[in-house]
Amino acid sequence: MARAFIFVLDSFGIGGAADAERYGDACADTFGHIALACAAGRGDREGLRSGPLSLPNMVSLGLAEAARTATGFTFDGAGPLRASSFHGAAQEVSNGKDTPSGHWEIAGLPVRFGWGYFPDTVPAFPAELTEAMIREGHVPGILANCHAPGTQVIEDYGEEHIRTGMPICYTSVDSVIQIAAHESHFGLERLYEFCKVVRRLADPLRIGRVIARPFQGETAGSFQRTPNRKDFSVPPPEPTLLDRLVEHGRRVIAVGKIGDIFAHRGISEVRKGPGNMAMFDAALGAMDDAGDGDFVFANFVDFDSEYGHRRDVAGYAAALEEFDRRIPEALARLKAGDLFILTADHGNDPTWRGTDHTRERIPVFGLAPGLKGGALGLRPTFGDIGETVAEHLGIAPGRHGTSFLAALNGGHA
Repeated sequence: MARAFIFVLDSFGIGGAADAERYGDACADTFGHIALACAAGRGDREGLRSGPLSLPNMVSLGLAEAARTATGFTFDGAGPLRASSFHGAAQEVSNGKDTPSGHWEIAGLPVRFGWGYFPDTVPAFPAELTEAMIREGHVPGILANCHAPGTQVIEDYGEEHIRTGMPICYTSVDSVIQIAAHESHFGLERLYEFCKVVRRLADPLRIGRVIARPFQGETAGSFQRTPNRKDFSVPPPEPTLLDRLVEHGRRVIAVGKIGDIFAHRGISEVRKGPGNMAMFDAALGAMDDAGDGDFVFANFVDFDSEYGHRRDVAGYAAALEEFDRRIPEALARLKAGDLFILTADHGNDPTWRGTDHTRERIPVFGLAPGLKGGALGLRPTFGDIGETVAEHLGIAPGRHGTSFLAALNGGHA
């Protein structure tokens, strides 16, 4: 049996990026700063959680050692490692600190080109783009047209959106156009169709993603985003690990927003759920269904969208602890010959200034039942993760990254 599973804790960086200063993120450390905040009582929230950060299952798989590799940080909750566990950290070589770059690089395709971005001005979008969005999207106008956090912009413009029918269009420091619209008043399918128009218009500008952000509610105090988010991404410019696996007859089961991130290329099946725990259920189901040679690639977005961007330390910590409690359910499904990797795509330090992603190294840790496991050291690219999966599942290596499978077998990589 040779199966592979990657669970991406979206935004769960571990600091230490060699080029963090270039991005304004020197010393950002999502895991380290959450742990320190919890130890100091700043991660407490009545009815939610209190005390030091407790992640015994991820620590037993190597999380604390991964953090030590990335920055030298010593986690007070460290404990013994499981047999066959492995741990290391990886440095991103892609441009940017966004979701597509991180995931594409994990899948063996670093982003070497420059994404397009919009200035932090009002309006943020160039006039010709705005005019084309209105004309070709058949809307009476757009609202916001600025850099904004998603929940706040819906609070600010949601009632006007319902009254006028104008979609709420905003951006951030990432290469993205986000479009919020009411699921009932505007219509979910209409929102998706509008996003497809904007996706086409954004292509010449090299914008990485157009994201549909549907919401419900009638007044500013009651607006809530729904689980029907959809990302319209630029397709990868070269074949990724996913394409290569499908070409060799393997099945790739995408859980969460993975399908959207890869523009549904190299995807055999998509499974989703409303929130991290429903996504965990979907991932467990995919593990149950995976056969010899199959690959399950899962993303858990709430860490990023619900807690990182909102700078919610207590919420992020509680979500990590909830996720950790479910790790044994995944481990119970592993068989000899399987490869289970936990990792991230970038950082989003909730103690950091602003509301955007942070440039950080990512943890690479997990379990390889039947193999020796051990230390992987600092990997020079996220691409080493994808190339390890490629070798494990018996396909030819790609051009970007080096497998560490030999290290798991007791050799050197």
